Amino acid sequence: MIRAVIVINTQGKPRLAKFYEFQPVEKQQELIRSVYGVLSSRAENVSNFLDAESIFGPDTRLVYKHFATLYFVFVFDSSENELAMLDLIQVFVETLDKCFKNVCELDVVLNYSKLHTVLDEIIFGGQVLETSSTEVLKAVEEISKCLFCPSPSFCLNILFEGGLYTCSCLDWND
Repeated sequence: MIRAVIVINTQGKPRLAKFYEFQPVEKQQELIRSVYGVLSSRAENVSNFLDAESIFGPDTRLVYKHFATLYFVFVFDSSENELAMLDLIQVFVETLDKCFKNVCELDVVLNYSKLHTVLDEIIFGGQVLETSSTEVLKAVEEISKCLFCPSPSFCLNILFEGGLYTCSCLDWND
C-alpha cells in the first residue's frame, strides 16, 4: 500500500502532501521535514530508494525523483514494488507535463486542485488505480468539464459507465 505522496521543493516547502493513513497535522509536518532533511543531504549520484523505517515506522520504503526544483516522493510498504513506484512517479509527472505543458513549481502551486485530481486518478486510498497517463488525462479532462456545467449541483453525482464519465447535465461522449 502507498502510505503517502509528497511533493517538496528544493527549499523544503511542501507543495503537495497526501497521506493515505491518518496522521495528525503536526505529525505530517514532522514527517515532511524529516523526508526533506534526508533528501536534501543525499548526493545526486546515489540510489533513489531509501528505507523509511526511521521516519515512517516499520516496513516502509521511500522512492523519490528530483525534477527541476521539485522532489516527488512516494512512501510505501513492502507489498509494493520499488521499480513500479518509481515508474508511477514518472506517470504522475508525465501526466502533469501534459496537463500544464511542461509542469513547473508555479503550475503546482497555482493549480493545486488539478494536481489533486490527477493524483486521485492514479492513486486512491493508497492503491494504484491507473498507470496510463493518457487514460488519466482523459479522466481529468472529463472531470474538468464539470467546472463549466450549467447545473453544478448535478455534477456531484458523476457516474463512471462503460469507460466514460457521465452526468445528468452534459453529454460526455461529444
